[in-house]
Amino acid sequence: MKVVKSVGSLKKRHPDCQVVTRKGRVYVINKTNPRFKVRQGGVRKGKNKFR
Repeated sequence: MKVVKSVGSLKKRHPDCQVVTRKGRVYVINKTNPRFKVRQGGVRKGKNKFR
C-alpha cells in the first residue's frame, strides 16, 4: 500500500470508503471492497503495566 501522511486523504479511493475514529485510531473501512482497509494511530504512550 502507498504510504501517506493522513488517512483522510485516502477517503477518495473508493465511493464506499468511510473514515471512522475509534479509541484514538483512525480507520478507513469499506464493506464492499475490504482491501481498502487502513488503520492510522499507534500505541499510546503511558504507563507500562507489564514492568
